[in-house]
Amino acid sequence: MDAAAIEEMFQGLGPVTIKRMFGGKGIYHLGRIIAIELRGEMLLKADEVSSAEFAEAGASQWVYEGKKGTPVKMPYWSIPDDAFDDPDLMARWVRLAYEAALRAG
Repeated sequence: MDAAAIEEMFQGLGPVTIKRMFGGKGIYHLGRIIAIELRGEMLLKADEVSSAEFAEAGASQWVYEGKKGTPVKMPYWSIPDDAFDDPDLMARWVRLAYEAALRAG
């Protein structure tokens, strides 16, 4: 995903900074990481407050295989499909990601 597409995706939140990181990109708003782009997929930050909302909307949590084959759940979730066609819905999801980033400190 190029920078223009990422900026458009997050326009409902405001300006973002994009930094390369571990084979993908980190998306920051006001100095806090709110999303990562990994292997072409955008994943939004969530936490114990917001993850249930992502799950209810059909999003999936980023899980990778850790040492000894144990799954490791990361605090990033896919974007619900309907948000890609609705800028207002996308703005809602990216705001939830920013709120999770604020709570993380």
